[in-house]
Amino acid sequence: MTTDAGLPSVRESLQLALLAEPEGSPLVDELAEAAADHYALNYSRHPVPVLFREVRAARALLAGLLSPGRESTELQRQVGRLSGLLGNLAFHLNDAAGAHAHLGTTVAYANRCGDTALAAWAYGAQSMVARSTGNLTAAFSYAERGAAAAPGGLVRAQLHAWALLPTLAQQGRGREANAALDVALAELEADAAGEAPGRFGFDEAELALHQAEAHLVLGLTDQARARAEVSAAACTSGTPGWAAATLLLAQAEASDQPSDAAQRALDVLEQIPASRLRATARTRLGRLNGLLAARPADNVADFREALRTLPPPVDAYGAASA
Repeated sequence: MTTDAGLPSVRESLQLALLAEPEGSPLVDELAEAAADHYALNYSRHPVPVLFREVRAARALLAGLLSPGRESTELQRQVGRLSGLLGNLAFHLNDAAGAHAHLGTTVAYANRCGDTALAAWAYGAQSMVARSTGNLTAAFSYAERGAAAAPGGLVRAQLHAWALLPTLAQQGRGREANAALDVALAELEADAAGEAPGRFGFDEAELALHQAEAHLVLGLTDQARARAEVSAAACTSGTPGWAAATLLLAQAEASDQPSDAAQRALDVLEQIPASRLRATARTRLGRLNGLLAARPADNVADFREALRTLPPPVDAYGAASA
């Protein structure tokens, strides 16, 4: 695993290749793909602000090769993928406007190089961003576009579970949400691999997380609890995926097991440093705090104090944003 200190070496290697091949070449295309792969596969192993700076710098190195008539299809694809990573990172930095801009760039380059899977993923990410801001009309529109663009199998499963399912649940359209889930399950079962790693990938743990979130929104607390437990168990403790599932589980437990719910949140705060907490985790912590406000129990006071003293988030430049 590349450490935070070693992460810049990926970008530096790309820079050296560009010094040797300033007009671009198949080698530069190959190294650009390797860099994008590295950032995507190691997305959750680095603090979001650190990774944002590195991905942005790598994309800037490639921008000089994008003059009309010179850029290769593969170079466009990697610029699109790096833009998609920046969009996801901006979202995890609580920068919805920035995320929207980066993801729009992803769609543009995905369409230029004919990468339908990348375009579908970008629409799914745009749906996620719109949903986070409460714009459910836009979220549903993006989700539909992503599902329509997605090739069959894993990508289509991802778009139905990640974009359509939670959006329909938030709109209160339970029957249609169940139909989207059925499609996701069928597409996942039909896919030979059944999962793919990295930020652009999808697996059973992520599927269970989206199921839990949808069930929770629809008031199906027992189902939400069961799926959140499955998701958390499938993740490595201390990772962002584990934190997301654990905090969803805590929300599902808040009404009848407030002490357990508060302890789960304390476990997240203990295992994940404040500098590595994504904006999504902070949002889930805030929701849990609201659910526990009128439920005094063991651990609840400790959780509320830990949340009160939680250091503010850090932006892409390393400065506290609040």
